[in-house]
Amino acid sequence: MFSTFHPHTRQAALWLGLGLSLLGTACKPGVTTSQKAAAPPATAAAPITNPILPGDYPDPSVDKLGDNFWATATTSNWGPIFPLLKSKNLTEWELVGHVFPDKMPAWADYYFWAPEISFEKGKTYIYYTAHKRGGNLCVAVASADKPEGPYTDHGPLIGQEVGSIDGFPMRDENSRLYLIWKEDGNSVGKPTPIWAQPMNEERTALVGERVELFRNDKPWEGNLVEGVAMVRHNDYYYAFYAGNGCCGGACTYGTGVARSRKLTGPWEKYEKNPVILSNETWKCPGHGTVVQRNGQWFLLHHAYSARGHEYVGRQGVLTEFRWNAEGWPEFINQSTPGTPGVPTALSRKTVTEDFKGKELQPSWQWPVEEKPAFALRDGKLMLTARPDKSGAMLGHQIYTPDFTATTTLLEPGTLPTGTAAGIAALGDPDNTIALTAGDGKLRVWQLEKGKRKVLGETALPTAKALTLRMNAQDGKQYSFQYSTDGGKAWQSLPSLTAPVNGGYLPPWDRGVRAGVLALGPAAATATFDDFVLDSKP
Repeated sequence: MFSTFHPHTRQAALWLGLGLSLLGTACKPGVTTSQKAAAPPATAAAPITNPILPGDYPDPSVDKLGDNFWATATTSNWGPIFPLLKSKNLTEWELVGHVFPDKMPAWADYYFWAPEISFEKGKTYIYYTAHKRGGNLCVAVASADKPEGPYTDHGPLIGQEVGSIDGFPMRDENSRLYLIWKEDGNSVGKPTPIWAQPMNEERTALVGERVELFRNDKPWEGNLVEGVAMVRHNDYYYAFYAGNGCCGGACTYGTGVARSRKLTGPWEKYEKNPVILSNETWKCPGHGTVVQRNGQWFLLHHAYSARGHEYVGRQGVLTEFRWNAEGWPEFINQSTPGTPGVPTALSRKTVTEDFKGKELQPSWQWPVEEKPAFALRDGKLMLTARPDKSGAMLGHQIYTPDFTATTTLLEPGTLPTGTAAGIAALGDPDNTIALTAGDGKLRVWQLEKGKRKVLGETALPTAKALTLRMNAQDGKQYSFQYSTDGGKAWQSLPSLTAPVNGGYLPPWDRGVRAGVLALGPAAATATFDDFVLDSKP
């Protein structure tokens, strides 16, 4: 992933992964590292404070081009699809856009997972997983002339009967380009082979014979191995991979490593696997890529914070490792509780959106299958309602399990009959908790698995602007208030005295979003004046 290396520098010199205290090395097409193990830096660098990618950034991938690191991550069923993040130092990131900013690739419909960013010969490639319309999970590829895009989609490279996921490009010892991926056998109760097959230089098709590299055959790996990222170091190819259950409150993820002198094997798993496991700070670390910075090796991978867990989502974590005398990666402080860092005050604790620009900030998201119609006009957000499920939804990642979100709804008394608009905690279109105004009422309601229930209501105040507030505690306890004087005085709904339990909100592979919604006939529009998300470390 470094431009100073052979094409596809990420392959040999860089591995970035989000996780606990492990660092990895990623190997992409045709890159090799020095023939001697990298020595530890003469002076220790400042410790990394994780998460470096706060919020819901699963399956992070990183590569380097020139002086800049570029990263991306899973978006699953949230659009826009696959963030493009830029950094000079691996710790401070700017969201500059998305691979698919406006619409899905024509062949796919949901589950946009595990994008792998790679640079070679002046091109940027994104290998990614998605569900094929009328089919199963496939590995596909898109390309661009520069990392920020625009991207051209080239469609699926492989889609086996049980599904194919987690594509990674790698060149063999003869510089032949391969695609590495996982056969998703665990989805039907079968093993999960990791495959390698040659790919043409245009990245439009696999050619030749596929070879199995290894599969889940160790007790700690449970029913799967996945998320393979490779690097070539000294005389070996190294495959960093994840095993066991990735997601949700019952996750069991860990990170392992295997090596081989040839890309196609035979592969040897490290006897000390797993090399990264849960600790007191980070849970279920895995699925990342290797990267280097100033002579240090890291794995950028995902992990859940022990507090807030699945409600915030799988966050991007940077873990350092070094090469031992036997040529295996050893992750620093791997067994020390609380390493590599405790999440502290975020550099951007407060997100403020005044809607005065020409476009929404790029951090806003929406259900990938139900992009809402909206416009920014005169410093206001005009959100067109939808009549089904949770309505039209615009959400923002949360960064901590405790937060406050507020929005100002203009002219709530003029909303058309059958329309409700307000602030909400968003799991997905079928799972929501909201405070809305409409039909002469202020209501707190929930949608759980598509079933709606009103939890409390009161008469709608006559104010022309109504400020709505949502407080979250521990990621799952929600309380709501409203103000008619711009937030000077707050009131709760008299009939709702206890917090609402939102433990059901997050899907197994995603975190909760805070945002706004408009539910009602498609001819109706709700007008919002602002939105503020205040994180509480």
